[in-house]
Amino acid sequence: MKARHNKKRNTAFVFESLIRELTSLVLKEDEEQKQKVINIIKKHFKEGSALKKDLECYRSLYENQNLDRFTSEKILKEVKVQKRLIDPEGLFIQQTELIHDINKETSSEIFNNFVPNYRTLASIAQIFSGKTSPKNQVVLENEIIKNMLKEEQSKLDMDSVDKLVYKTFVEKFNNKYDTDLLEEQKELLTRYIVSFSDNALDLKLYLNEEIARLKKTLKKAKEVKEIKADSDMLKKTVEIVQRLESYSKEPINENILLTVLKTQALVKEIYRDANND
Repeated sequence: MKARHNKKRNTAFVFESLIRELTSLVLKEDEEQKQKVINIIKKHFKEGSALKKDLECYRSLYENQNLDRFTSEKILKEVKVQKRLIDPEGLFIQQTELIHDINKETSSEIFNNFVPNYRTLASIAQIFSGKTSPKNQVVLENEIIKNMLKEEQSKLDMDSVDKLVYKTFVEKFNNKYDTDLLEEQKELLTRYIVSFSDNALDLKLYLNEEIARLKKTLKKAKEVKEIKADSDMLKKTVEIVQRLESYSKEPINENILLTVLKTQALVKEIYRDANND
């Protein structure tokens, strides 16, 4: 029977959840809680700790992309050696302390944060567990290696999907909003397409930065005279900022992307009008 995956004991999942929580707190400008999360990360993932060593084993498998098969297999082999060198009892104790600090200093809801590459992290955990059957071990290792391979090796599978997705997505946006795409919108769409092959890691980072930029710009826009003089426009601007903030804890989906795309156009229009006056 397949062993149940305990995500609280998955070092990489907890780390990614903390990073996602930190991003959310930065967007919300919650300095107190942000500092608590930073302190937890610094305390438990410091150099030389069992948690840091364990995290590096995970990251060597899910962050290394676009490699050849020979290099990927060598990395997997070395990672398994390094993982065995970590004292399991010491790691368990440090994980327990980390879980305790998260529950005490912040919130247990951190463990419910959406992590896009959760499935990959769960697969790596099974590989590390030593409780997987030989057959499943090989299947899981092949799956991880496939994720590490050069983009060209999966290009044939992705090309037709990419073109169809891009064409459909762009047409849907243009038909819905009747506008040409801005450069920042093209950038977002491009990263959205690439996200199909990299577990959305790059898209997640870009969206975090772009939403923070839009939020900051919209707050400044409240001082634009046309918006300042119109209570309805001012209210809607505040609502858009709140909506963008709420996205920090939601999985990335098409509705979020469309909202960000529309907000990008709105911001451009606000400042275009302001500059023309």
